[in-house]
Amino acid sequence: MKPIICVEYCPKCGWMLRAAYMAQELLTTFPDDVKGVLLEPSQTSGSYIIRVNEQVIFDRKQMGRFPEIKELKQLVRDRVNPGKSLGHSDKK
Repeated sequence: MKPIICVEYCPKCGWMLRAAYMAQELLTTFPDDVKGVLLEPSQTSGSYIIRVNEQVIFDRKQMGRFPEIKELKQLVRDRVNPGKSLGHSDKK
């Protein structure tokens, strides 16, 4: 079964557009590797957490920042299809 990516964001902080952008990028990059991307409004203020099948891969509060899209694609790739080339987004 293909994994589901969840982007939990704080709607009070106005982070829905950021979450939607990241969801679009992930769906474009991994169309055959994931079942979908869920955008989940959080009940916790300041929350911005990205999970793959319930496993947290990025937490804004822990990291003190948002993920760069290149970094996020690498984190997702490492879990859903480790052999996939990300072209210019691959680690150097």
